[in-house]
Amino acid sequence: MTAPLSEALRAATASAHASAERSAFVTDLVEGRACAAAFTALATQHLLVYRALEDVLRTHYADHPLLAAVDDRRLDRVPSLVHDLGVLVGPDHEVRLADGRLPICVATTAYATTLRERHTPEMVLANHYVRYLGDLSGGQIVARLVHRHYGVPTDGLTFYTFAGIVKPKVYKDDYRARLDRIPLTGDQRQAVLEAAVESFRLNEAVFADLSAARRPLHSAAGVGG
Repeated sequence: MTAPLSEALRAATASAHASAERSAFVTDLVEGRACAAAFTALATQHLLVYRALEDVLRTHYADHPLLAAVDDRRLDRVPSLVHDLGVLVGPDHEVRLADGRLPICVATTAYATTLRERHTPEMVLANHYVRYLGDLSGGQIVARLVHRHYGVPTDGLTFYTFAGIVKPKVYKDDYRARLDRIPLTGDQRQAVLEAAVESFRLNEAVFADLSAARRPLHSAAGVGG
């Protein structure tokens, strides 16, 4: 019997997920060996990726049958990231992003470009699952640790808060159930699984770039650590 899509996604991405979580940038950040600017650099990369994902979702797939079951504006992260960078960097953060004072990693640009230029319904669905379910699952822990280790103000951590979702565990269970009810052909299902693995790999590449460029990039992010 074919496993439900949510179970198949979990199994297919287990190795890539674990590899991303073990990346040097992530472990240093959550274990207190980085700095506040490291978090600002991460938030900056997130903004570019989520802008690409949410722009494509709204522009191309707002009513698409593969996305309709899980599409929920309460999950949108761009408004929160814009708010957080306003707190972490200042009201001119968009100008600093445009002129390069808030640097974007090569891997981040590649990730955002992939979303904007190579999107398919299956790929967008896979990234929707990887990004938003991941944010709902581990985000609260990351926020607590970043606040504790580096004094990042809670008002600059709203990316990890889903104000319209009162019970994340209940929501995640319902999300998986909705995911499992999406009618997919065998080819579509395989495309979703492959795109989900690729999403983790693209994310890990961003972590690798952040780690490699940590000192100059974090200093340029404008927050001392």
